[in-house]
Amino acid sequence: MSDRLTIALDAMGGDQAPRMVLRGANLARKRHPQVEFLVFGREQDVQPYLSKLKKLRQVTTLVHCDDVVSDSEKPSTALRNGRNSSMRQAIQAVRDGKADGVVSAGNTGALMAMSKMVLKMLPGIDRPAIASFFPTQVGESVMLDLGANVQCDAQNLVDFAILGNAFSRTVLGTMEPSYGLLNVGAEERKGHEALWEARDRLKELELPGRFHGFIEGDDIAKGTVDVIVTDGFTGNVALKAAEGTAKLISSYLRSTFKSSIFAQLGYLLARRAMQKLRKRTDPRRYNGAMFLGLNGIAVKSHGGTDPVGFANAIGVAVDLARGGFLDRIRADLGQLDRTAGPARNGNSSAQAVAG
Repeated sequence: MSDRLTIALDAMGGDQAPRMVLRGANLARKRHPQVEFLVFGREQDVQPYLSKLKKLRQVTTLVHCDDVVSDSEKPSTALRNGRNSSMRQAIQAVRDGKADGVVSAGNTGALMAMSKMVLKMLPGIDRPAIASFFPTQVGESVMLDLGANVQCDAQNLVDFAILGNAFSRTVLGTMEPSYGLLNVGAEERKGHEALWEARDRLKELELPGRFHGFIEGDDIAKGTVDVIVTDGFTGNVALKAAEGTAKLISSYLRSTFKSSIFAQLGYLLARRAMQKLRKRTDPRRYNGAMFLGLNGIAVKSHGGTDPVGFANAIGVAVDLARGGFLDRIRADLGQLDRTAGPARNGNSSAQAVAG
């Protein structure tokens, strides 16, 4: 792999685009000096901000696009009418080999639909999954799916385990990751048939690391496994519940430290510790959800993030590209095809919902 990488950016995606996107790219440039950028967006909107960032301008090529995919646009509408949009053109740069990955803070459903149509799926993978980091008591884990597939069959869950396993090795650096299926209990007969079937298949697969079996909701924060596998419905609920809980605790802490003069004094004494806690739980640190299973690297940034968060999303794309994530997935799937036979490529009847 070449030392240089090119990342395509949808400059028009996000609440504060294009300013946030360009400032984020400038931060990423400092962290990853080997990276160059293809920036897609309306030149009249992007150029005024880019002209103020001299060093970023030196490693950036701006490609004018007239159209923008709005946050409220339906994925089907974006597919029909967004061929000349900044989002679509950025994705096509990956397909055409002009970029090693794409990052957008735009419409999630549209980005998923366009990425799947333009980049296609990896051979042997039926549906893409949204994956993201979770902070745990022992470090970090990855969970998938977080909303792309509301209904999943056993093969979908097995595919997600394969994708998450490779991601953990590539980005988190866990060479022997543990992985488990999120369930309503750890007992053998808890859950539904798709989970039971997926468990039995995963026991037979020779993936790197260790299959833990079933895990429960409290195992997510404990860090019981490195890869948490679930359907998009459950994963999205778990994600939003975790985000809400983090905001609740933050709110409680703020109100508690303001409750009295002694509490304020206590905050001053604990300020350094509180700063460490704030940094550890900063959602910007975990910004950058990956669309795994595509024949290309696509990363979705939170639309409401700031430059720091967007820079972290770019960093995820860089890590995936530099770590040879797609090659690892292809190698894993090839090995499994040889050991598991025709059953690995069984058709799925699960319903996918991008959003």
